Amino acid sequence: MSKQKITFLGLGAMGYPMAGFLAKKDYDVTVYNRTTAKAEKWVSEYTGAFAATPEQAVKEADVIITCVGNDNDVREIYSKIFTTAKKGALLIDHTTTSSIVARELYSQAKEKGMEFLDAPVSGGQAGAEGGILTIMVGGDQSSFDRGLDVMNSYAKATTLIGESGKGQALKMVNQLCIAGLLQGLSEAWSMAKASGIDADIMLNVLQHGAAGSWQMVNRTKTAMNNEFDFGFAVDWMRKDLAICFEEAEKLGIDLPCAHEVDKKYAELQQRGYSRADTSVLFKQFDDESR
Repeated sequence: MSKQKITFLGLGAMGYPMAGFLAKKDYDVTVYNRTTAKAEKWVSEYTGAFAATPEQAVKEADVIITCVGNDNDVREIYSKIFTTAKKGALLIDHTTTSSIVARELYSQAKEKGMEFLDAPVSGGQAGAEGGILTIMVGGDQSSFDRGLDVMNSYAKATTLIGESGKGQALKMVNQLCIAGLLQGLSEAWSMAKASGIDADIMLNVLQHGAAGSWQMVNRTKTAMNNEFDFGFAVDWMRKDLAICFEEAEKLGIDLPCAHEVDKKYAELQQRGYSRADTSVLFKQFDDESR
């Protein structure tokens, strides 16, 4: 029986290790990246091939996976995929996009005789490198069943949320939770520091109680130490929050906390922290920001 042919397009901080897990699972993997040197580096580390263009990369693929930047990047690369991919191909998009884009691509895939899943991920760069991502999927049950083993190559939890667009909708909920948690942790640390409470004591006590969270365990201590190089940048969080605000307006709901956090991130961008990870929110209370 021949190996399933998988193409992975987008070898950023997330996509690079995710594609690597597919190669380790012995799939027949072809990769593409806009910067060819990144694709060349990938094939030097993993078993697989790279293509010079998206069209060349996808033409023989059974499963096509994308993990790129934003709505425009997704639309651009799928315009190329749809011209070349074979009928019956399963398309899986791990980019965080708007639900509108997800539904557009689902409809276009159907017209082309292909299948499409919107499947944004959570877990950050560390989750991608560890193969322990959480994947929220929108689309048809049959497509989900078909792609489950592939996605589980780099995930610890893969769940079908509902129809096309629902995966992206839940990812927005996820981002709102993260924004609120980080703001709460930032304010909590500001009070603890002002009160003279030792950072280690604070963490050791609170992480085991009702205030405990993944963000507290994995990001609080590093943020206290001014370490902000953990993959998911402020630029990307603001992109995601903008999608949240657009969706909220359509739904007729308010997101007051998220808007306040977004303003803080905008201020941090102006201070040069655009590429710092989202826990840099802790620096909103530095003297220079007042």
